[in-house]
Amino acid sequence: MPLLHLSTWPEVEAYLNTSKGMIIPIGSTEQHGPMGLIGTDALCAEAIAKGVGEATHALVAPTISVGMALHHTAFPGTISLRPSTLILVIRDYLVSLVRAGFQRFFFINGHGGNIATVKAAFAETYAVLADLQVPDADQVRCELANWFMCSSVMQLARELYGDREGSHATPSEVAVTQFLYPEAIKRVPLNPEVNTGHAIYGATDFRRRYPDGRMGADSSLASPEHGQQFYEQAVQELSDRYRQFLQAD
Repeated sequence: MPLLHLSTWPEVEAYLNTSKGMIIPIGSTEQHGPMGLIGTDALCAEAIAKGVGEATHALVAPTISVGMALHHTAFPGTISLRPSTLILVIRDYLVSLVRAGFQRFFFINGHGGNIATVKAAFAETYAVLADLQVPDADQVRCELANWFMCSSVMQLARELYGDREGSHATPSEVAVTQFLYPEAIKRVPLNPEVNTGHAIYGATDFRRRYPDGRMGADSSLASPEHGQQFYEQAVQELSDRYRQFLQAD
């Protein structure tokens, strides 16, 4: 499994003779409740992307570790880009790679808050590539794959946690980090009452409605063994999806 940052330019040039595809992990650096790691979204996306790269012999780019997490910034440690900034970051990443000869970009995402901005970045990129008259710009394709929305992952979460999975600082994502980084497992008492169902507005409002950062989730249900199951399910499903993406017109 080649990693872009551990490759040389001649190796990348040789890779482009066999594939125009690249996997780009993207996540976030944000609070995940009292026991979830701040790097959860980036760590999960990165590990799963590497697993997909190994399974499909795809080149994997460095992880975009800071995403759109403005609504979490009332919690210490959260770092966020504005949507407009993240759009430009992704656009500039892709323009550089398209100029080098890449045409298929498969983003493996670990943060729900990135979804709208990443899709907007794809539209921005297509338009800019056309405006710049980059050769073969009309052949460029981008796809967003949210590992936590894989059907196999969601089914497993329902089986293991039911409605205690929640939607942020979930036991499924915490479990993946526990599998990946057992030395960083946190065990802290959690309030059994956890809020859910409120709309997301600004950071101050978010913290008022979700005081410990969790959204309907019982993070204490996570285990490394569960994490390995989620990791393997995501890697298998997204590997199949990446292969289909490369073959699609």
